[in-house]
Amino acid sequence: MLDVTVIEDPEAAAVSLDPIRARLLAELAAAPASAAMLAGRVGLPRQKVNYHLKALERHGLVELAGERRKGNVNERLMRATAASYVISPAALPAVQPDPDRFRDQLSARWLLAVGARLVRDVGTLINGAARARRRLATYALDGEVRFASAADRAAFVQELTAGVSALVRKYDSPGADDGRDHRIVVALHPTVKADGHPAADPLPAAGTSSPAPGERPGTPDRTASEPDQ
Repeated sequence: MLDVTVIEDPEAAAVSLDPIRARLLAELAAAPASAAMLAGRVGLPRQKVNYHLKALERHGLVELAGERRKGNVNERLMRATAASYVISPAALPAVQPDPDRFRDQLSARWLLAVGARLVRDVGTLINGAARARRRLATYALDGEVRFASAADRAAFVQELTAGVSALVRKYDSPGADDGRDHRIVVALHPTVKADGHPAADPLPAAGTSSPAPGERPGTPDRTASEPDQ
């Protein structure tokens, strides 16, 4: 079982979003089970559970884990193909976010569009690598920092931008025939508390928009004190 997998097919996404099928996926991510075993847990007849399981199996969300003999019947034990699932923006191609439509580094909505593109692109790479039976070279850095003031936060953004931009200039080789393009995403946002609500942010917004790695610094089009639309 994979730790996480990405759903790109619109029909598979629709199947996974059905409340009953989502519950079955959760049960089968915990441990393999038969339709009869699941029926008691979700409060549905075995035949109805079988119907939902077949739909999930058709879209590759569950798979056969084994069979067992129970009386005169062979029961199919099913399991989820992953412990968790992420629906790619590619499942809604006509309305998926496109960060290239606008660029505002102080906009939370632009950050969301960039994050959506990250999910879409990495999901496509993961699925492609799996089909080709090849490893995928990626890297991620995750951490938290507590700023004492808005000025410190703004200074951090400036230094981070300068540092990443310097690395891009040092290692970027546009003329390398055998090279491969890579995308860099650096984000900074308030931490979300365990209850799902944003952590209180006592710091007033401060600072200006910083250039992306490889871009020349320019005049900011708005300050961080202006509301995000």
